[in-house]
Amino acid sequence: MDLTLAQWLTPWEFSPTLMICFIVSAYLFIKGTLTRHVSFTRQLLFWSGWVMLYLSLHTHVDYFAERVFFVHRTQHIFLHHLAPLLVMAAYPGQVMRAGMPRSWRVALRRFLASRVGQIIERICTDKYFVPFLFVFLVLVWLIPTVQFYSMLDIYLYRLMNWSVVVSGFMYWNLVLDRRPSKPAAMSPRGRILSPIFTMIPQIIAGIYIALAPNDLYPLFDLCGRALPISASKDQTFGGIIMWVPAAIVESFGILVALSNWMRLAAKGRLAKR
Repeated sequence: MDLTLAQWLTPWEFSPTLMICFIVSAYLFIKGTLTRHVSFTRQLLFWSGWVMLYLSLHTHVDYFAERVFFVHRTQHIFLHHLAPLLVMAAYPGQVMRAGMPRSWRVALRRFLASRVGQIIERICTDKYFVPFLFVFLVLVWLIPTVQFYSMLDIYLYRLMNWSVVVSGFMYWNLVLDRRPSKPAAMSPRGRILSPIFTMIPQIIAGIYIALAPNDLYPLFDLCGRALPISASKDQTFGGIIMWVPAAIVESFGILVALSNWMRLAAKGRLAKR
């Protein structure tokens, strides 16, 4: 299928919810940069991740992700790993909060102080639950039966994409935390080790998919592959993408966490045993 740039950028399935999320997040970050100094590097990281998310979710890339397995896996590398990592590496939380109207900030503060807000915050920053969820949501959507129904049902498909994006933000929020101790959920050493543990199951799953002798996902043949590629090659490429690029992204997260640990150690801010 030959598409012009304008056709590529046209949403395959228009989503008002996605548009609202992208517009509001961009507005808050831009407004926040007007009141807070945000370095060029942080702004570059934020907008790079923001653009990656938009291109992956709300363009014709989504059409090919629904019809080619290795494109689907590439899409999820961006949604689950790279884009959330880049956005969170920009540390946008305080910037976006500064961009909120005062009434929004007051309402947010009240919500976080409420019982429900505290429970949600505790769940979303739990150092055991969040890494588990990060890995679980990669693997569960790859179960052939689950994958079959999630690619056919629009609501399950959207749930799949939203879930990996949200869990990606939750996870990298913990790993890239720069604080030496509480209220940081993870210790500086835990942030270095965590991506190693979350990386291993994904590598194993990628190797299994890449080397599987049978077609695990016949759905893509049933729906008609959008590219001229055989089922075996498509599955092999998809497994390799899950195996190698995902591990590289997590390794980059390890390096960022390690640099934060070294910075804290050089300043003597690491908690003593």
